[in-house]
Amino acid sequence: MSADPALARSPRAAEEAAIVALTHDGEGIAREGKAVFIAGALPGERVRFERVRRHRQHDEGRLIEVLEPAAERVAPRCAHFGVCGGCALQHLAPEAQLALKQTELRDSLERVARLECPRWLAPIEGPAWGYRRRARLGAKYVAKKGKVVVGFRERMAPYVADVTRCEVLGAPVGEWPERLAELIGALDIRQQVPQIEVAVADNAVALVFRVLSAPTTADLERFRAFAAHHGARIFLQPGGLETIEALSGAPPQPLYYELPQFGVRLSFAPTDFVQINGEVNRALVSRAIELLELTPSCSVLDLYCGLGNFTLALARSAGRVVGVEGEGALVERARYNARSNSIGNAEFHVADLSRPIAPGTSWLEGGYSHVLLDPPRVGAREILGTVARLKPVRVVYISCHPGSLARDLGTLVHEYGFTLEAAGVVNMFPHTAHVESIAVLSGPAGA
Repeated sequence: MSADPALARSPRAAEEAAIVALTHDGEGIAREGKAVFIAGALPGERVRFERVRRHRQHDEGRLIEVLEPAAERVAPRCAHFGVCGGCALQHLAPEAQLALKQTELRDSLERVARLECPRWLAPIEGPAWGYRRRARLGAKYVAKKGKVVVGFRERMAPYVADVTRCEVLGAPVGEWPERLAELIGALDIRQQVPQIEVAVADNAVALVFRVLSAPTTADLERFRAFAAHHGARIFLQPGGLETIEALSGAPPQPLYYELPQFGVRLSFAPTDFVQINGEVNRALVSRAIELLELTPSCSVLDLYCGLGNFTLALARSAGRVVGVEGEGALVERARYNARSNSIGNAEFHVADLSRPIAPGTSWLEGGYSHVLLDPPRVGAREILGTVARLKPVRVVYISCHPGSLARDLGTLVHEYGFTLEAAGVVNMFPHTAHVESIAVLSGPAGA
């Protein structure tokens, strides 16, 4: 919603209020009068703020001063916290961040799904700093500053934050934002490079520069010098994803990450979706397989399988695994990964999982004893009827949004007779308000 013009024109009066909760985006909520969302404020605090935008249901406020700090407040590690939009909760102690996410998951299940979780799983945790192996950084030549800035978008603003280093980007890229800005600033096409895709693999670091104009010969030399000095692989993207080419010309060896507990190596392209936090992903894959309780006689359907992150590990324990994904390029990558890992009991299919699957679809034949779901934020609503018709004995649902998870679990339990056995938080994104989770259900009695 747009801001109220009258509020924007009128003098802003400072107010005081107690913070009673946090929004899903990590903003403090004050309810003395009309609700106000205040970035940087924490529950239990009393703050001074000013209203800067007015909406129908709430206003937005700018924090002026914390009058009474919460016991869980800590000093943010990043010098850019509060301006950069990459993190929202660095001022909250890590254990309190985790408790907040657990509370949000519990509240979503109780309010949306009308479910009491019988067993809470131990949170899956990993490194809190230097954990991001995938990121999209903005780049912008700012004439008033006479330089290029590189970083995430500013919090609550469309501008690129001027970041010198990032505490959550994986090594060594976390040290590079200022160097990347200097690189782009030295280019002849400095105003035509709006974005950098970052991929930190187990074997290399890849940088994909979006270029709106063809780099000059001198620009290409500058890119090559940066790549040689920093040991990075550089790719240029003049158009869509199909236009991405390695700066070196010859296709480099694939990027990869490993799941050593399953003896699996997964290759991926620099712009492919992979789970952001590598260590947490390894623990998540292990937890999912543990909860499924597989034996060699099991047949598993892995929906939204991507490039085979769960599928290939599942194949080490089950007799047959079928992965289904909507993006054809990821399915090809998954098939390549199966071949390169000598896994012969996994197969992959392309299907639009945002629509109900017609009975008689080839990959549904033969039935499945177990199902794993790892959908995008919108959830898996359209595929739940298909899952129910398969009558699996166990279902594991991995979610990146507690609201859609709760909605879908409610459907599986109340409409299709499944039983929620356990759920828990996956702390994939420390210092953000993003809540990832995992849940396990047993099939209807007699299925």
